Amino acid sequence: MSLKGKIALVTGGSRGIGAAVVRRLAGDGAAVAINYRANADQAHALVKEIADAGGDAVAIQADVADPEQIARLVDETVERLKGLDILVSNAGIEHFGALETITPEDFDRIYHTNVRGQLFAAKHAARHLTEGGRIVLTSSVSAHRSFLHHTLYASSKAAVESMVLNLAPELGARGITINAIAPGGTATDMAESAAPEYFRGRDNLDLAAEIKAMMPLGRMARPEEIAAAVAFLVSADGSYVTGRTLAVDGGMR
Repeated sequence: MSLKGKIALVTGGSRGIGAAVVRRLAGDGAAVAINYRANADQAHALVKEIADAGGDAVAIQADVADPEQIARLVDETVERLKGLDILVSNAGIEHFGALETITPEDFDRIYHTNVRGQLFAAKHAARHLTEGGRIVLTSSVSAHRSFLHHTLYASSKAAVESMVLNLAPELGARGITINAIAPGGTATDMAESAAPEYFRGRDNLDLAAEIKAMMPLGRMARPEEIAAAVAFLVSADGSYVTGRTLAVDGGMR
């Protein structure tokens, strides 16, 4: 219960890695605001699950692509849970597309969520965080790997890593840490649908064999393993880590 008495906001918290983070932080004692964009049933089911286990959680709808909705999300979290100590900015969207197919609308859709959304989530959370506050943004191993037709998504995640590096001294002056996690392949529904895209152009693709070859551990991550890394960064044990991106990729080659 290392987070007992702490209040956390997790964006994109109704499914996948976000839901695993919610479960972990609640299990560690934090009260958690679960942000969702469209998955209301999943978000409210997760609230009930946490309440049934003796925890405290609320579900709050907001689209993090809209800075005004982000501001409302943060303020509503503070109002309903009586404060804010931790932000985990997890919401993000995937994209694959050849250069000649990328449109300005594609760029705006990806960057408004993956970059602008994370920057303004940090901005509005920082209005309420005090000494010991924690911010964790979400990058990806894709920021440092080359995959066919993945330029837009990968570049958006590289921007996140630059954000945490440059925000660290500004927030550090207030005793707030800011870091990012960079998950590798993780067993979620989004990853399952996107996995073949990572190996586009390969003949006779054997997805299981490709994953085993890339991962020294021979498997994808479980969402709770990514959540464990987040739990470290937001805990007292992570107090001297800031401005860094932690790759949680199983030694991905």
